[in-house]
Amino acid sequence: MASAESANAPPPPAYQATPGSILHADKEFYTSIAGAGREQIESFVLPIRSGRAWKVPAGAIVRISTPEGPQVGDLNIWRLDNPRERFWASRTRQLHASHLSTFDRLWSCLPYLRPLCTIIADSLSGYGVDRFGGRCHDLLGTRCDPYVNTMLTGDSYDFHCHSNLTRAVLPYGLTEFDVHDVINVFQVTGLNEEGKYFMEACPAKKGDFIEFFAEQPLLMALSTCPGGDLSAWSFGEGGGAEEGDGGERKR
Repeated sequence: MASAESANAPPPPAYQATPGSILHADKEFYTSIAGAGREQIESFVLPIRSGRAWKVPAGAIVRISTPEGPQVGDLNIWRLDNPRERFWASRTRQLHASHLSTFDRLWSCLPYLRPLCTIIADSLSGYGVDRFGGRCHDLLGTRCDPYVNTMLTGDSYDFHCHSNLTRAVLPYGLTEFDVHDVINVFQVTGLNEEGKYFMEACPAKKGDFIEFFAEQPLLMALSTCPGGDLSAWSFGEGGGAEEGDGGERKR
């Protein structure tokens, strides 16, 4: 029979690994990688309300930054030579947290279940929990899409993140059916007292960044969300925010 003290204790995290598990990133190793010299092999600026995909060799570092100020982005990830292996947002959320930061890993779907990449640096790692309960780099939500927009508002708009990601991967032989749940980088979200999902204005400033170390050869795709910095964005009645400014840089 449980004691009164144990009965009042908060439940522990559901997914806990033993010491030495692959779930735990080697912090010393990844810190050394983040601080080591590097040679840039590609760089581009992604315009607002657009998407782009790119190949990433295993062992490379991908930095996604906000070169002009706040802008949220929706990121998809596949194994380059086998796109059936792709990012599994919900399992990553269970294994790590609802919002990711340095030393968290982005896990692939079944039957593979292994890290696709590891976060090695995050200039917003100190954001923490704000007064509304919001946190940064969101796994609670997913990409905006034209279908839910039409369902909620009756309007048609084809530059949602789902559409941008679809167009981005077409040159790589993938289709809309390959687009999957995302990590929303630079996006602050949470659940309110009714358990409903909310989004806050993006806290990123000019030059903020998040870096990923590729554990495998990858195809990554990013959409610059039409919500921009999400300072005025919602679906349905009372929504209708203007698309945002900003843009994001990958290198």
